[in-house]
Amino acid sequence: MNFNTAWMKIVRMMLFPFALFYGLAVKARNWLYNKNIIKSSRFNFPLIAVGNLSVGGTGKSPMVEYLIRLLLPEYNIATLSRGYKRKTRGYVLADERTTAIDIGDEPMQFHNKFPGVTVAVCEERAFAVPQILYDKPGTDVIILDDAFQHRQVDAGLNILLTDYNNPFYKDFFLPTGDLRDAKSSYKRAGIIVVTKCPQDISREEKDIVADKIKALPEQHLFFTGIKYGTPYHLVTKEGVVLNEQTDVLLVCGIASPKPLKAFIKERVNELSVLHYRDHYIFTIDDLRHIKKQFDAIASSQKIIIVTEKDAVRLIKFQAELKDMPVYVLPIEPYFLFNGSGKFNYLVKKFIKDFKVKS
Repeated sequence: MNFNTAWMKIVRMMLFPFALFYGLAVKARNWLYNKNIIKSSRFNFPLIAVGNLSVGGTGKSPMVEYLIRLLLPEYNIATLSRGYKRKTRGYVLADERTTAIDIGDEPMQFHNKFPGVTVAVCEERAFAVPQILYDKPGTDVIILDDAFQHRQVDAGLNILLTDYNNPFYKDFFLPTGDLRDAKSSYKRAGIIVVTKCPQDISREEKDIVADKIKALPEQHLFFTGIKYGTPYHLVTKEGVVLNEQTDVLLVCGIASPKPLKAFIKERVNELSVLHYRDHYIFTIDDLRHIKKQFDAIASSQKIIIVTEKDAVRLIKFQAELKDMPVYVLPIEPYFLFNGSGKFNYLVKKFIKDFKVKS
């Protein structure tokens, strides 16, 4: 459980009775699905679901991008997301006119980075899957983003992510904790990935986490860390190198900025932070405030850094930002303990075996 302040801890503990009721409702819902009283939709098509048991950032988008990079050379891929915080409703298929307002920030990130990938959003995944296959009949596999706890569609391969710093086995139901699904739901996953691990995690620490997760014999457990790339300009795409003479204003609207702040702080002279809520939609007033905070930094060697997710929500201000040093910091996961080979094999095997069955 994440208690950011002592006051938040008190508030969350006071809400414990509500967490008990929420937990009972979640368990009742899962029981209805498990007994097939509420039915999940099944498709004769390879679907890969990526998700978690908690609210907040566990690295779902970087994992989806990892899967895209892994599969794109061999398969025609589609991604399907809910499209959180978008201003549209229903099924939307991204095209050259699409913006983050239409499909949400994370799907827009996929659309920008992977032009050859079909990107769709819809609240009702059971409706959207056949619609994607109708619109894009050459599709070989669909990646369901943030779909693990949404049981409307029964994916053939479920990839469950849990944050090393806030693992599901230490957590509790909302609003006291961060869990939006029961801890026992981890048993539905075919693959479990512990994300955001420290780079120097030892095998002993890995084994302790593995013992607490208690993966089933048929499940596969992996550990990943975060790898940051070279920052590139929001508009011109030119790169920049962080150094000890640089002052940075970090502007971010993500759920878990702690690793990001630690990474930047180790590499620059001074770090200032403007933190917005997750999926925040920036306004012109926010842009003025950002400029004001940036101008207040005395150093002549200074830049603004944003995340890729925030970049898709700021690009609408590219006319105002093109002459400012606003740089995007890319991120991707990397597998620890030589786990990438086995992970890649399992994902590709799922698709190949599915095709053989069909």
